[in-house]
Formats: sequence, C-alpha cells, structure tokens
Amino acid sequence: MRVFVVVDARGRNRLIVKTLTRAGYSVDGCYNGEEALDCLLGAAYDAIILDVMMPRMDGYELLRRLREQGVDTPVLFLTARDTVADRVKGLDLGADDYLIKPFDFDELLARIRAMTRKHTGLRSNLLTLGDLTVDTQRHTAARAGQEIALLPKEFAILEYMMRNQGIVLSREQLENQIWNYEYAGSSNNIDVYISKLRKKIDGGHDTRLLHTIRGVGWVLRAEDEKGTT
Repeated sequence: MRVFVVVDARGRNRLIVKTLTRAGYSVDGCYNGEEALDCLLGAAYDAIILDVMMPRMDGYELLRRLREQGVDTPVLFLTARDTVADRVKGLDLGADDYLIKPFDFDELLARIRAMTRKHTGLRSNLLTLGDLTVDTQRHTAARAGQEIALLPKEFAILEYMMRNQGIVLSREQLENQIWNYEYAGSSNNIDVYISKLRKKIDGGHDTRLLHTIRGVGWVLRAEDEKGTT
C-alpha cells in the first residue's frame, strides 16, 4: 500500500516515513501543502497522513482542494490542536480520522489499517482467496494452513493483488504501488518478484491462483481462464 506523509517538521516526517516503511508500506512525503497538492494530484495513494499547521498551505486548505478535485483518498490528520471545533472542521472538510500529538506509532498504524479497510469496504485485516489467506496486520500469508515465507516486497505485491483480486494489474500499476517515486530500478524487477511469488503460493497446489495475462499483466483468481498462464 502507498502512503503519502505531509508533515513540516523534518525530523518527525522522517521518523513517520521510516516507521511506515518498516511496516511494509511504500511511502512518499514532503514538508509543505503546496508541494503535497502537486504530488497528490499526480499520483494515486491508499492513505494520506496530514499535518494541520504547515507553511505555504495548511492541512485544512490542502484537504479542501483535494476533495474539490475529486481525490477521495482516506486522510488522517496529525495535530496538537485537540479542540472539538478543530476536529469538526477537519471532519467536515472530508478527513477520515484524527490523531492527537504526541501519539503512539502502534496506534498510528492501527488507524491507517482501520481507515483503509473502511475505504475499501473491508471489515477485517484478513484477506482470503480460496485457501490462501493474508493477514495485513501480522504480515503473514498461508495457503491450505501452511505458512508461506515471503520477503517484504513479495508480501507487498501479494497484499495489493489480494486487495484487487479478479482485476488484471499491469507492471506499471504494481511498480507504482510497491515502490516510491524515487525508485529507479530495473524494469523487470516486477517479473522477478512475480515469478518467485508464483512458486511460493502455487507450488504443490492443483489450483493456480496467480495468472499471467499475456501482454497485459497479472491477476489473482481461483479459476483458470482463456489467455492466462
């Protein structure tokens, strides 16, 4: 999942980015509202962590402009302003949640999971497809009750595909979800990860779940269809 962090205090920004990255998220960020607006209108994210008080454009104005442009990405405000009026203003502008500073990072991660579940209509951290299960909180995966050992990027790809099961995903879509905008790696990295992931989740099973759609991309689904491999 991709998260964008807009916090003007550079030390706190870096700490949040580091924490989210360790938790398996692909994270981009910046330090002011104007730069954030340009970035968020040009790329899709699964969640936005947004400070209220920032230079050049505060969090309220940034959120107002995003919602006016049709960006419905879940937004979590981080703020030291804890009055009812402040919270009401942010929620009325379209925020999904508030977290008052200082905060615990475990709570931040839990609130991100909760608001992204709500946005996608999920009620649990457990994703399932046939006998394949993925726990997005524990970062574990299993098939037919047998745990699958996954590298962080493999898990990130699997989680994204599980959230979009039945939808054919292109190489570009997967790259945009798994790596941040500073990534400049090999163009076949996704192919390598998909190959390894296929062996781990489909190896030894009669029913294949990870399919290649020739010339288009990949899809997770429980049945074979024409044009898949």
